[in-house]
Amino acid sequence: MQKICANSGKSFEITDDDLRFYDRISPVINGKKYPVPPPTLSPEERMRRRLSFRNERVLYKRKCDLSGKSIISIHALDSTYPVYAKDVWWSDSWDPLSYGMDFNFSRPFFEQFLELKSKVPHIALITSPDAEENNCHYINFAGNSKNCYMTFDSDFNEDSLYTNVLKHSKCCMDCSYVHSSELCYECVDCTNSYRLLFSRDSASCSESAFLLSCVGCMHCAFSVNLVEKKYCIWNEQYSKEEYFRKLSEMDLSSPSSLEKWKQKFLKFSLKYPRKFAHLLKAENCSGDYLFNTKNCDSSFNCSHAEDLKYCDSLFGAKTCMDTSSFGEHAEEIFESGTVGINCYGISFSFACVDQSSDLMYCEECRQTNHCFACHGLRRYEYCIFNQQYSKEDYHRLKARIIELMMKTGEFGQYFPPSLSSFSYNESVAEEHFPLTEPAAQNMGYRWRKRREEEVPETTKQIPSDKIPEKISGIPDDILNWAIVCRESGKLYKIQKPELEFYRKMDLPIPRLHPDIRHERRMKMRNPRKLEERVCDRCGRLINTTYAAEMPEKIYCEKCYLSTVY
Repeated sequence: MQKICANSGKSFEITDDDLRFYDRISPVINGKKYPVPPPTLSPEERMRRRLSFRNERVLYKRKCDLSGKSIISIHALDSTYPVYAKDVWWSDSWDPLSYGMDFNFSRPFFEQFLELKSKVPHIALITSPDAEENNCHYINFAGNSKNCYMTFDSDFNEDSLYTNVLKHSKCCMDCSYVHSSELCYECVDCTNSYRLLFSRDSASCSESAFLLSCVGCMHCAFSVNLVEKKYCIWNEQYSKEEYFRKLSEMDLSSPSSLEKWKQKFLKFSLKYPRKFAHLLKAENCSGDYLFNTKNCDSSFNCSHAEDLKYCDSLFGAKTCMDTSSFGEHAEEIFESGTVGINCYGISFSFACVDQSSDLMYCEECRQTNHCFACHGLRRYEYCIFNQQYSKEDYHRLKARIIELMMKTGEFGQYFPPSLSSFSYNESVAEEHFPLTEPAAQNMGYRWRKRREEEVPETTKQIPSDKIPEKISGIPDDILNWAIVCRESGKLYKIQKPELEFYRKMDLPIPRLHPDIRHERRMKMRNPRKLEERVCDRCGRLINTTYAAEMPEKIYCEKCYLSTVY
């Protein structure tokens, strides 16, 4: 079946397997099935819409609307709904059922759900309960960590700053998608590594810098596609003595010199082939950044998963479609975002986690089962619009509401953009699917005219290009300065653990605001979009996230392995 996307106007395909999945997850109430209709948006637009509900990195200072204490939150000061500190939200000092509503069959469903979520308190940050006591005040969608600052979508870390998707790591800074590593800096998509700098797509490497697609390397620099090598520079083998002598002649401790080496390495790396996709132990899979997966179609950033389609950022998930972000040990999830930790049978929902099941059109519900159209519930069953029902009455009312939604065309649709708690340019949708303000608004997304930037509490400002080049020339007093980013003009401060890290690693103070550094790292990763092109060696047709106009030399798996190994 070919359909035209209601947003983009582009054609997209719905397969027989897709139709069977929609039939599988369609609710059956009192013996009657209520078929979920095929989507009206393309897979890309469906992912954009889900991601527009997730604000990871834009933080605000505000008050908890119940306790009055100062808090850090992903919700701006002008939010139209109450926001509670995490400990208050989880406490017994308020009851989500006190905001319950009767469903009005003369009004549209989504209009009433917006009314409900505008009344129910929202949690300030998505973190584990021990975040504050473990000195992790500025983290979000993160937890089980200690002494972390500005880490997002990250778990089980220590002493790390300015990262996203950092897992089981220690003493890492300015890293993205780095797992099980220590003392890494400006690395992207690296695993099981130690003291690795300015590297990408590498695993089990140590004491190295400027590596791309290397495995098991130690004491290597400015190299591509190496496997279990030592003492290599620019892909050339040296003795141990020659290696350290040549490396000492390169200045990697000043910003101007580092920028020169970055550009030279980028040009050098284009001479070497890239594998068409980042796949490892991926059986019958298409997409990118898939590891230990089976039967995953058009999916990205997933591991230890099987039978997925149009999914991203899931771990240990099974039999899911159109599911984004988180998804740890989740099964039969459809058109939902940030759903996971042993969840089952959830559709058209957002931020429903932790032992939840059989939810539809729910948001921010935890440890909740058998609920429909609820917001902010904790440990409840058989609720609709935050009202408690008997099991029989619950199913009867749920069926009536779905029948109305089928008539209005609302059933089978994810929450519309107007129901997102965030503007488009606050959400991660902007990161993966950037839009201009007019384009976003034309598609129904809100746009925040001016983000409320936190001005560091200091009167001493210094342009970043006036900072001493070498870390040895940086005084302790820099902790009291506000630095002016050379690119954005935004102010930022150096944290004490950050300064200690630069001194330990002999690295210069960064000249760019953390947001700009993050944006640059994310541009190093391929987009979540598959395109057809041919292998640059054998001419075989491949599906890849490397667009045809990109300068990299792309090989199919067979050609890449024969070249590298």
